[in-house]
Order: sequence, then structure tokens, then C-alpha cells
Amino acid sequence: MRVLVVGAGAVGCFYASRLDPSAFVGLVCRSNYDAVHAHGISMKTSSFGDYHYQPNAVYAAAENAAMDGPWDFVLVATKVNTSLTAADIIASVVSQSTTIVLIQNGVMIESPFRARFPETPILSAVTVVAATLVEPNVAAQYRWTRISLGPYSDFYAHDDTPLQKQLLERATDAMRTLAQLWKNGGISDVEEHSARDIQLVRWHKLSINAAFNASSVLAGCIGNGEAVRDPYLRAHIKACMEEVLDATETVFGVPMPARFASPDKIIRSNEKNVGSKSSMLQDWEAHRPMELDAILKSPLELAEKHGVSMPRLQSMYALLRSAEAQRRA
Repeated sequence: MRVLVVGAGAVGCFYASRLDPSAFVGLVCRSNYDAVHAHGISMKTSSFGDYHYQPNAVYAAAENAAMDGPWDFVLVATKVNTSLTAADIIASVVSQSTTIVLIQNGVMIESPFRARFPETPILSAVTVVAATLVEPNVAAQYRWTRISLGPYSDFYAHDDTPLQKQLLERATDAMRTLAQLWKNGGISDVEEHSARDIQLVRWHKLSINAAFNASSVLAGCIGNGEAVRDPYLRAHIKACMEEVLDATETVFGVPMPARFASPDKIIRSNEKNVGSKSSMLQDWEAHRPMELDAILKSPLELAEKHGVSMPRLQSMYALLRSAEAQRRA
């Protein structure tokens, strides 16, 4: 198997390093290309200890990886604030045998890829890993390894064409292959889902991202572990998660599965997540654009189409959007 990982942040590096050692893995870097190309990646993990990871190939751009194709999987682990161009960025490495895998936050993130690649199977991937790129070629994983996979179908448009059915079949087969690659690399909690259920997983993750990410910035740049120790922030975070979960049930017309962790359980789990900063907080502190559209704006707009309001998310989106605009001015 030949796997190309586009995006050498903490998440991309971690999951690239845990693929089956027999796979040929290429890593597309941007700002950290020189460091990774010269020295590989130093992984500091709570789940597997510290180790050095050297991809089979390191590229400064996806176009440079085209000559080493065809690629069985192209894993996109970039920030969603670049997703509108990411579909074009990977165009040179997507072939007839490729499956695209999107390891990104937010909802409706698959749409630009489906528009750009209408005949390519797509897997939607959701992870709960807490990880940070502490240096250009040093990635730290603090907690959790689980990654959930599912074939992408345009569920919101209720697309049920023959082509869509064929793509679902191909994506489902690819999902099983990719899941095994990670299991062989030590990720024992890879989950395989249907096209609908992976979207429920994605919205469940959204409830966590929207609540913790936005609040961590607005509360004065504090980590998740610190946030849940404050009783007022704890109540606010729980209410944000409940707001998203209630909206999800209306959007999809089904209850959230009972096996999904409750807001209370998620909050208790984050009591131990000391030292970890949300991805949005990391972006804010680094003066990078935050993933406001995918994590806040898109779910707000989709919920509104179904007659659901999310006032807490609306307020946080308005405040963060303004803060980001004022910083750019």
C-alpha cells in the first residue's frame, strides 16, 4: 500500500507514524519541510512512548509526490481553513485507484472534495487525539488514539444515484483496508462506520470542538484541563455541547447513539487533559486563521435550515469572528 499524508502537523505526523510499517508512506510538509526532510520526526507520545519516525519520502508540495504515484490513499490532515484550496492542491496525486481520506475538524468539510473529484471514493475520518507540534519536527501526543472512519455520501442532499452507490462500495472496501493498516501499526481503537453514522460521529466531535475550542480562546487562552476546573466555564462548556447534540438529532432525524460519550463524561475526561491546548487556541496564539467556518459557521447555517437555533455557538462565532478581524486590521 502507498499512502500519502498531506499536512505534517501533529495529527498528520502521529497517524502517519502509526501506519503498518510495510506501507510506503509519503509526507507532504509545508513550513516544516526542511526540518522533517533532514531529521525525520521525533514522536513523544503517551500511548507508545518516545520514538523516531522517518517517512519513506518527504515532499515540499503534493506536486512533487506525483512522480512516486499512484497513491492508494491520499490522507488530508490540513486545517479546514485551507480546505477550499486543499482539493486543488491534491489534484496531481489523485488517480483512478486513489481513495481520499479527510482527517479534519468541522462539518460539511467533504463538499469541496466531492465537487473537485466527483468519481473518487472519499472517506471521512474523525479523531479525538490530543496532540501538538511542539517544534517543526517534534510532535507530542498527550491522550487518546481513536480514529473513526466512514465512507462519504452527500447525506444532506440525499444523493442516491448509481454512481454514489458505486463510490460507497469502493469507499467501504478502502475503509477496511486502511483500518487494518492502522491496527497493524498499533492503533487498536480504529472504528468503522456507515456513511450516515460517520456524520453522527463528526457532529458529536463537533460538539466537543465547538465547546472547547471557542471557549478556550474567549476565556483568556486557557487549556481544556484548566477550563473544566472553573465551575462557570464547566457549565458553559456542557451547555454548548448539549446545544450541538440537540441540533444534530433534528438535522438527522435520529437520536444520538447511546454509546457516544455524554457531555459529563467528556468533561470529566478532560480534567486529566492538563497541558493540552485546543487547536483553535494554538492557531490564535500563533496568529494563524482559526477554523471558524467549519467548526462554528457551517453547523450554524445547516441547523438554521432545519429550523434550529444555537445561541451559544452564534455568540461565540460572532465574538471570535470580530476578534480575528480586529487582529487583521
